[in-house]
Amino acid sequence: MKKLVLTGAAGSLGSRLRAPLAAMCDELVSTDIVDSIDDLGANETYVKADIADMNAVEPLLEGADMVIHFGAVVDEAPFEELLGPNFIGAYNVWEASHRHGVRRVVYASSIHAVGMYPKNEAIGIDVPHRPDTFYGLAKCFAEDLGRMYWEKRGLESVCLRIYSCAPVTNPRAVGSWLSYDDMILLVKRSIETPITGFSIIYGISDNDRAPVDNSGARHLGYRPRDNAEQFAEEIYAKAEPLDPQNPSHYCHGGPFAGIPLGKSAMSLLNLKKDDADS
Repeated sequence: MKKLVLTGAAGSLGSRLRAPLAAMCDELVSTDIVDSIDDLGANETYVKADIADMNAVEPLLEGADMVIHFGAVVDEAPFEELLGPNFIGAYNVWEASHRHGVRRVVYASSIHAVGMYPKNEAIGIDVPHRPDTFYGLAKCFAEDLGRMYWEKRGLESVCLRIYSCAPVTNPRAVGSWLSYDDMILLVKRSIETPITGFSIIYGISDNDRAPVDNSGARHLGYRPRDNAEQFAEEIYAKAEPLDPQNPSHYCHGGPFAGIPLGKSAMSLLNLKKDDADS
């Protein structure tokens, strides 16, 4: 690769992708809304940019081979707060990619695009959208945007429905965990695969209790290596009994499925400050 562009480079997941991506290309352009980031690689440039501003996004993509789009508000919030970064930002990335002849967008989608399905349904990559929040709705919008740009304009997209990419701290994560190493592997496979067209794949490790089915995306060559079963006994021993009538417990979206629209869910996940979920 000559040039890769990474949005959301200052986030928990984006920051872990910078070095692996830099090793895959001649030039990595990292971008976010913070003033600066530390430890830039020798072939990495940082540009502060708001993805909701097309005039800021478009110049970044000139000459790029692919965009790894991880920039967004990563929580439920009022629709008006998500409109710019999560909806318009997605349009700007795909449209600017089209204008500059970018080959592929690798997008950090989320389980919350289908978060209202019950967990006893092992859903595949082809189930209809069933968002649990405005945040999940933005992921549905971007996935449909990616499909449309592939079918109408030939711009490839790989949508990574990330589940729980954070340390295992709760019973849900025993099934939904995506380790940081597997996350990096997933992104690398999404870049390296010669042809993807429009593809969806769940971002999840090789957990014994994984409640989603990735068999329809084997063409991407993603074979996760980690398994959250190693944490199961300790996590279950500490956890309070779960309520089978509570959407936060029985739906794929976890707390996102149980909260009122527009209210934060990340605070309910028992994560450390620098960790992310889906």
